[in-house]
Amino acid sequence: MKRYLLLVITVFLFNGCATWNGIKKDSSSAWEVTKNKSNEAWNATKDGSQKVYNKSKEKIHELSE
Repeated sequence: MKRYLLLVITVFLFNGCATWNGIKKDSSSAWEVTKNKSNEAWNATKDGSQKVYNKSKEKIHELSE
């Protein structure tokens, strides 16, 4: 059973990239994509929350006048 599991994992691992350098390259590019998308999501969240904060602050200021 362990042999079959190891065989399946090996086939999936080396399916797209036949060498260790290919695996390293693919994982490196996947990390870059993940890092860039995470950065974009963080900036969008930061901008959105900043807009909400500023609008809330303006409304509170208007109501307190």
